[in-house]
Amino acid sequence: MTAGKSAGFSRDRRTLLARLSLALGGLWASGGPLPSLAQTSGGAGGSAGPADPLPLERVAEGVFVYRAPYELVTPANQGAIANMTLIVGSEAAAVIDTGNSYIAGARMLAAVRAATDRPLRYVVNTHMHPDHTLGNAAFVAPGVQFVAHRKMPRALSVRAETYLAQAERLLGPQAEGTRIVLPELLVDDELTLDLGGRALHLRAHPTAHTDNDLTVRDTATGSWVMGDLLFIGHIPTLDGSLKGWLALLDAITAESASRAIPGHGPASAGWPGAAADERRYLARLRSDVAALIASGGAMSTAPEVAARSEAGRWALYDEFNARNAIAAYHELEWE
Repeated sequence: MTAGKSAGFSRDRRTLLARLSLALGGLWASGGPLPSLAQTSGGAGGSAGPADPLPLERVAEGVFVYRAPYELVTPANQGAIANMTLIVGSEAAAVIDTGNSYIAGARMLAAVRAATDRPLRYVVNTHMHPDHTLGNAAFVAPGVQFVAHRKMPRALSVRAETYLAQAERLLGPQAEGTRIVLPELLVDDELTLDLGGRALHLRAHPTAHTDNDLTVRDTATGSWVMGDLLFIGHIPTLDGSLKGWLALLDAITAESASRAIPGHGPASAGWPGAAADERRYLARLRSDVAALIASGGAMSTAPEVAARSEAGRWALYDEFNARNAIAAYHELEWE
């Protein structure tokens, strides 16, 4: 592994977060031991058995993506509702994002084992949201390092109890084994991971979708794994800064890439054209909310007027647009 501008943990800090991870794991209602990597709470009722591999699409040489459905978490999808990516080098492999449950992560791990015999060296989380991190526990093993934005451990820790309770409520017995696993290798600015003849360039971004967004560029194929900085088809969800997200889109769409892999949507898309719909939605959200504030409208009315012209263009619009409108109003009212 080589590092440019990078940050790892000191030994003391690593120990502290390891203890925190164990403490947070103790919040889980079952209180039982973490299942081994050879087992999963697969199938209804949470019975142990071999994991059913997630289907992977090969989008470039050595780059494989699980394309998630446009769905909320349900027992039917087992929490596998965000895209997950496998990148394979000559010596090792890396997984980017892990799903919303232990079983989702175990199914991705089974897909990794079916796709390559290279050892898994890194698990990268693009940000702290549960559909990208709660499957981490399935990948805990000697030699595996967890990697994320430097702000991610705190962001995930403060929501850990909520995320775990939500997984239990939505998945029932299929949430068995789900716990918080925090990263041990943190990215302050940029970091390069070596998979053997294949370098992955990680970049920590300023606040946009969240305050801990990270992207991964495969230098061998020009594939750019965007996490939830890029939504295609699935309505963007705002949990950071609307103004920051629009500014970041202006910056990153000026850069070239052979393909973009979103957090939600088609596994491979042209860049920068793939970001056009997302940018249109976010710009409309900003302009509508700014106009409401200028007219003296109340925050409670924001969902009724913000980005209504976008209805029908996005999956899960009704589930998330109102939240986006409130978040945007809260941010823009202090301009």
